[in-house]
Amino acid sequence: MERRIDKKMVICGVAAALCFAALFAATFRSRAQRGQRTVAMVSFGDSVYTDIGGMEPIPDRLAERLGISSYNASMGGTCAARLEAERRLDSAKGSLCLAGLTKSIRAGDFAVQQTSRLRESTAERFPGIVDGLAEIDFAGVGIVLIGRGVNDYHAGTPIRDPEDPRDEYTFLGALRCAVEDLRRVNPRVRILFVTPTYTWYPEMGVTCEELDNGGGLLEEYVEAQLELGEELGIETVNLYHDFFPHERWEDWERYTTDGLHPNEAGRERIADRIAQTLLPADAPGPADGEQAGVDKS
Repeated sequence: MERRIDKKMVICGVAAALCFAALFAATFRSRAQRGQRTVAMVSFGDSVYTDIGGMEPIPDRLAERLGISSYNASMGGTCAARLEAERRLDSAKGSLCLAGLTKSIRAGDFAVQQTSRLRESTAERFPGIVDGLAEIDFAGVGIVLIGRGVNDYHAGTPIRDPEDPRDEYTFLGALRCAVEDLRRVNPRVRILFVTPTYTWYPEMGVTCEELDNGGGLLEEYVEAQLELGEELGIETVNLYHDFFPHERWEDWERYTTDGLHPNEAGRERIADRIAQTLLPADAPGPADGEQAGVDKS
């Protein structure tokens, strides 16, 4: 009986040791890959910048125009600011806002996002996107595109806190903190704000000039973003004013699928507009694109 027990214990011990070794190896490989990937541009957008509708994402079109490598970290439904009422930095949704992601970039630790799991079907791809972010060496990224804001508007997020300009639960506070985090990791990175476009809401029969979700009209968010960009020395692509025609109600069908998300023509128009900012007419062509936005001095 004692021999049988001893033999069983030995087998269990060996199995446990093998499992531990496999887990250690997997963890070591994961850490070894962390921060090793090099890309020229990273995009932090919402659903406007994803492949919703099966159409090629705007960041991919932009990368093709510039001839650079790119990583699209856009996630539908996410905001710049934290929204959770309990104000917990480790909440699932809060960790995926722009301020939460850049804080993890600065810390070099995405454990909060990687252990968070959202139940929404639209969030199924988020863990993979976060894992990809963890592999990027942000010290070598040339361009960071920030295209969030419309969901902050939809959520009624306060635009600013006069007493705390770095309040991550406000739109401007989140943008400010994100810029500071990115510049701390990479002082030479070229950050680009991209404002939301003019939007229509056909089901409600109103436009962004009429709909106030509690934080103000969309144009107020845009104007605030433009002002912050000037204050921080951030280039801002204004897609709100004089971009999508909106003289007639039916104009929403020209460049969007539903009044908000761009259709094929809208995506092309946006990619072209951003490319004009990143690669001016007198700048080198795509052959030198890998260095776009990187100061070589």
